[in-house]
Amino acid sequence: MADKKPDKTADKTADATAEQELSYEAAREELVETVRRLEAGGTTLEESLALWERGEQLATICQQWLDGVRKRLDETLEADEP
Repeated sequence: MADKKPDKTADKTADATAEQELSYEAAREELVETVRRLEAGGTTLEESLALWERGEQLATICQQWLDGVRKRLDETLEADEP
């Protein structure tokens, strides 16, 4: 029998879905903790790189939330204009 390799595509899809469901507050809190860990040092190069990459993902999630809120506010303000 051949060894079956894990399906990385399914893992990435599940991760992407979980990130989309992450609230702004949760993403920001995790980002703050990630930055704290990077600034504290004491991690290997590989760990630091993984933390950096996660921080970039979290920053993107936060920015997407903020962009969405800005758009909603702009639409609401435009609708209220006479």
